[in-house]
Amino acid sequence: MCRNIRQLHNFEPPATSEEVRAAALQYVRKVSGSTKPSQANAEAFAEAVDEVAAAATQRLLGQLTTAAPPKDREVEAAKARERARARYATSG
Repeated sequence: MCRNIRQLHNFEPPATSEEVRAAALQYVRKVSGSTKPSQANAEAFAEAVDEVAAAATQRLLGQLTTAAPPKDREVEAAKARERARARYATSG
C-alpha cells in the first residue's frame, strides 16, 4: 500500500470526504504512475479519483463493522510521530 494513504476506518469523528478524496487521489497516482497527469489524461485521471472516492472507498467505509472502540485521531497522530522520531533518530 502507498505510505501516503492513511487508515480511514474506525475513527471518531469519521473520515471526512476530503480525507476519502485524498486517499483516492494517492491510489490513482500510484496506479497511474503519475502525480500530475498530462492534459490529454486529466479528465480520465479526475474521473478515476471521483470513482475510487465515491464508489469504492465511501461504500467500503459505510459497510465495515468492528467491535473495537473508535480510535482518537490525536492519539494515533502522537503515536505516529513517536514511531517516526524513533525511526529517524540518529545515534550519536
